[in-house]
Amino acid sequence: MVFYEHPEVQEFILHWGEMGTHWGANRSVAQVHALLYLSDRPLNAEDICEILGLARSNVSTALKELQGYGIVARAHMTGDRRDHFIAETDLWELFMAITAERKKREIDPTIVKLADLQARLEGRGDIPGHVHERIGRMHEFISALTNWYTQVRGLKKSTLITLMKLGAKVARFIPGGGKGEEGGGPRISSF
Repeated sequence: MVFYEHPEVQEFILHWGEMGTHWGANRSVAQVHALLYLSDRPLNAEDICEILGLARSNVSTALKELQGYGIVARAHMTGDRRDHFIAETDLWELFMAITAERKKREIDPTIVKLADLQARLEGRGDIPGHVHERIGRMHEFISALTNWYTQVRGLKKSTLITLMKLGAKVARFIPGGGKGEEGGGPRISSF
């Protein structure tokens, strides 16, 4: 039995496709990624079409998008002129690549828009004060998150993994870093 014929593999691919729609990805894109992630060898587009029962155009679009995210790469096989594709299997690298691309596509344009709106509202008396204040706070908050992301992204992988495993225990290293008042998590009072 080939790996993709196992019911658990098919279930994983279907689930990954379903989850992809919740994460803002097309179902076909997520399914192609799942198949390549589980494959122990590079696959060509025709194989992917046949295995997943997808149209060639859907697979081509999915492969372009996945390559754009940096989580699928083109591979060449000796004696075969067709392009083959492999997925990143290091989960940390996969996470970082997706995060970087989402930031570029979604967060960066939002920061630019908020900065523009904040500048346009500066000194205007015809806009309610609370609107100006809330847009300013949102801009400051998302900018702070972006700065934190940039700093954390620069850490070594082993340090990031250790930091992730520490979870809430990291608060011990911050003066007054106990649990927040709301919902057991930290409060962000300056925003």
